[in-house]
Amino acid sequence: MGLADVGPGKYELIALPVTDNSLLIIFIPTIVKQKVVIDCKGHLMGRLASIVAKELLSGQKIVCVRCEEINISGSLYRNKLKYHRFLRLKTNTNPRHGPFHLRKPSTMFWRVVRGMIPHKTKRGALALKRLKTYEGMPAPYDKVKKQVVPSALRFIKLKPHRRFCRLGDVLTKVGWNSDELVQKLESRRKARSEEYYKDKVEKRRRLAKAKAEALTKLPEDQREALVHCGYA
Repeated sequence: MGLADVGPGKYELIALPVTDNSLLIIFIPTIVKQKVVIDCKGHLMGRLASIVAKELLSGQKIVCVRCEEINISGSLYRNKLKYHRFLRLKTNTNPRHGPFHLRKPSTMFWRVVRGMIPHKTKRGALALKRLKTYEGMPAPYDKVKKQVVPSALRFIKLKPHRRFCRLGDVLTKVGWNSDELVQKLESRRKARSEEYYKDKVEKRRRLAKAKAEALTKLPEDQREALVHCGYA
């Protein structure tokens, strides 16, 4: 349980003396001060939501990007029928009182997480405020290191012969109309990212070449000293 680099499993231990012969040991989960950005692609929705909910209640701030790429176990047709069953739920006296049928993948995942949090209490409401969800990968999160949740990845947790579908495909069948636009923006982002990476690799190659040339120009004793100290 926990995120790739943070989460439950890393605790701060505090021991408080109670009597002369006994101690009270308290385990406090460590919290990363900055926001943790999760790339939701290839994660199972329920498993990911349960871990995100636990982290939010522990005080962690979390940003979930590419929510349209979340996977759901079961075929596309089956999940479409389940959503149509959900669409039939309404308040008989006044449907505007709810329940509200969300179509965006980001708000759909937000609702799933909300169902795992006591959001009507002060603690739960504050926890839910720590969560942000997005389709695609908008700025500034396109240039931030992303995490994955290994215990929620589909290719680890779902058997190979089991059917699954994409959250964006399910919601496209029930009224979400922005999937093509998100895919178009994502293709542009990936092109920019590929160009940046190629430039980065080229700069590293030039730097390594310059270091090697500079090393050959040094006297033998200085070169041996650098190698001995681990600088060459």
